[in-house]
Amino acid sequence: MAQWTSAVGAGQLARLLGSQQDRPAGPGTRRPPAYRALADGIRLLVLEGRVPVAARLPAERELALALTVSRTTVAAAYEALRAEGFLESRRGAGSWTAVPAGNPLPARGLEPLPPEALGSVIDLGCAALPAPEPWLTRAVQGALEELPPYAHTHGDYPAGLPALRAMIAERYTARGIPTMPEQIMVTTGAMGAIDAICHLFGGRGERIAVESPSYANILQLMREAGARLVPVAMAEGLTGWDVDRWRQVLRDAAPRIAYVVADFHNPTGALADDDQRRRLVDAARSAGTVLVADETMSELWLDDDVEMPRPVCAFDPAGSTVITVGSASKAFWAGMRIGWVRAAPDVIRSLVAARAYADLGTPVLEQLAVNWLFSTGGWEQAVTVRREQARQNRDELVAAVRRELPGWEFEVPRGGLTLWVRTGGLSGSRLAEAGERVGVRVPSGPRFGVDGAFEGYVRLPFTVGGAVAEEAAVRLAAAARLVENGGVGGGEPPRTFVA
Repeated sequence: MAQWTSAVGAGQLARLLGSQQDRPAGPGTRRPPAYRALADGIRLLVLEGRVPVAARLPAERELALALTVSRTTVAAAYEALRAEGFLESRRGAGSWTAVPAGNPLPARGLEPLPPEALGSVIDLGCAALPAPEPWLTRAVQGALEELPPYAHTHGDYPAGLPALRAMIAERYTARGIPTMPEQIMVTTGAMGAIDAICHLFGGRGERIAVESPSYANILQLMREAGARLVPVAMAEGLTGWDVDRWRQVLRDAAPRIAYVVADFHNPTGALADDDQRRRLVDAARSAGTVLVADETMSELWLDDDVEMPRPVCAFDPAGSTVITVGSASKAFWAGMRIGWVRAAPDVIRSLVAARAYADLGTPVLEQLAVNWLFSTGGWEQAVTVRREQARQNRDELVAAVRRELPGWEFEVPRGGLTLWVRTGGLSGSRLAEAGERVGVRVPSGPRFGVDGAFEGYVRLPFTVGGAVAEEAAVRLAAAARLVENGGVGGGEPPRTFVA
């Protein structure tokens, strides 16, 4: 019986290996033998989660032809991977990827670092700030005061608490987008909202157009749902969206859904202007594509002179094209797992009906807490503090990276929580692996792309400041030196790997 659960073709593996850019070796730097470089490349793909664990690898002859190397080189690479625990083989069944005993499986996402590890590792993997106090405590206390009437019910509200739905609708109306409570469904975070939308509109095998790069966890959610991702390249810099390219892709690929983050895009920080939003909606409408607008970063402008464009849904007055997703996780606290969907009433009804077979509803206490924040002015006060904290972190992190890594390139976004950094020709995947060794956790660029793109990038969030930001930059510089000197890839694997 075969031990593998999926397969990677020779051509696909060759493309993934080819995306791993390496800086040319400097004077006195020894390049590893060809078999060692190949083994290191496959091992890194497994650690990155870009090649799944228990995936059958191509036969030696097939991979040798795809890579234009000798079969002996491939055989030696496979043997090295078997010796290190990253490959298992059995006669008649082939060879499949594995991880050594004691190494956690790569999760392919950006899960938060366990709290017990925070003392030894600087976590730049999760773009989320600590809870704003005293507003979190006050919100929970206010929620407890409002809880008794709900405690006498079954507690399942598939569409969300009526009071919170009405409050969210009122907030959209105040932004110039007339909205009824019937157009709102409360979800378990933005991820819960996107998951529900994908299952309603994007069944297995359906095409979904996505920005390239885009938010890593959403890309993985869509892959797990069986979607066929269609990447649309972002324009250079913080201007963001090449709408002519979007129009062509939507016309030619006819995706059922398109997913965009128009407000301080994750990971680049770009902000779409009114004209880009209007044209994106027009292009989606013409193609018959549902445009999902993720506005979880919309309240996180960091510079006082930023003029926020109108919401994407403002350019879809009929409500037939745009579905909006919002959340309390980025602007307030990731532990407050409250998100919402704004859409046409018939779409909301379909989403609510499908929820009977999913999570039934969102926790009542957290909904009451968010409603307390919205109704008392606590939300605006907390978000103001959040902006000040993120702005200070951004400025301190930028200064530290420029000092320690002057060859790295980036534009400073005017909002959001992330810095998208070109790493001077170094492999982002190898930097992430080296970072694990020196005590800084950083997500590499390929996590935010489709099929191996953005190897020369990393994402740095504005979650640390002051001395911690300075130390993070020092550790990143140490990781860069490891990569430059060939200290990553061969020999013993890192003792821990957090995806």
